[in-house]
Amino acid sequence: MSSEAMKTVQFLGLFLILLLHSAAMAATPRKPVSVPFHNNYLASWGADHIKQFHGGLKTELLLNKQYGAGFESKGTYLFGHFSMQIKLVPGDSAGTVTAFYLSSQTAEHDEIDFEFLGNKSGEPYIVQTNVFTGGKGEREHRIYLWFDPTKDYHSYAVLWNMYQIVFLVDEVPIRVFKNSKDLGVRFPFNQPMKIYSSLWNADDWATRGGLEKTDWSKAPFVASYREFHVDACEASAPQSVCATQGRRWWDQEEFRDLDGRQWRYLKWVRKHHTIYNYCTDTPRNKQMPPECVRDRDNM
Repeated sequence: MSSEAMKTVQFLGLFLILLLHSAAMAATPRKPVSVPFHNNYLASWGADHIKQFHGGLKTELLLNKQYGAGFESKGTYLFGHFSMQIKLVPGDSAGTVTAFYLSSQTAEHDEIDFEFLGNKSGEPYIVQTNVFTGGKGEREHRIYLWFDPTKDYHSYAVLWNMYQIVFLVDEVPIRVFKNSKDLGVRFPFNQPMKIYSSLWNADDWATRGGLEKTDWSKAPFVASYREFHVDACEASAPQSVCATQGRRWWDQEEFRDLDGRQWRYLKWVRKHHTIYNYCTDTPRNKQMPPECVRDRDNM
C-alpha cells in the first residue's frame, strides 16, 4: 500500500471515529464492563506463557519457537455481547496468528471467529472472520484495519443473538451474519459456546499463503489484552434455550438488525477495507449464497 493510500485510509478512519463520537447510534452496544482476567478466564494451554499484571486487568500472551499460549472462559454461553481490547504483536509478526473466538464442543460445532494474521513490518494486519454452523465453515471475510492495531489497544467484539451475529471493531460493524434458517442455512442457536483466545504459529498459511515464514529471531512475540467483558446468558452444555431470552439488552428489538448508520459504516468497510469475501468469490460460488443476499453482501 502506498503512503498516499495509507494516508487516505487513516483520514477515512479518523473521520469515521469522529462521526461515531459525535452521533449516538440507536443500536450501539452498551459500554463494556471490564473485570479482571481471572474472573471469567483460565489458561487452556501454555500457562507459563500467560502473564498477568495489575491484578489481572492486563494480560499478555507470549509465543516463542517452542509454543504459544491460549486461554478459555470458565463458563459456556448461549447468546450475548463479548469483547476485549487487544494490542496485537508489533513489528515483524509474519507467520503468527492471534485469535479471539467462540466455539462449542461438539462434533458438528458452531464457531464465531476473529483471527488476526501477522505480517511483515510496515504492512497492514489482516483480520479474518469466519462463522461455522453445524461443523461447516468456509465463510471467510478478510479486511485491512484502518489503524495500526499494534500501537494501542482496540476493542474487538461479538454481538450474538437469535437474529444476527455482528463483528465489531471499536464499535464499527465490520461484518454481519443474519439468521437465515428459513433459507436453509444453519445458524448458531442451540449450542452453548466458550470464549477462547490464543497466540500461535501458523506460518504454513497465515501470511501470504505461507510464503512468509516466522522470523524466530524476533521472538518472543507478545499480544496484550485488557478490558475483558462478558454480558451473556451462561448456559450448561445440554441447555438448548437461554433462560433469559428476550430479557437482556442485546436481545431487544433494536439489536435484531443494524440501524441505518451502522449499515453505512459496514458498507464503508466493505468498499474501502475488504480484500476477500466468500460471498463475492464467483469461482468458488457460482451463485451468491442465500445468507449473503440477506446480509447485503451484494450492496
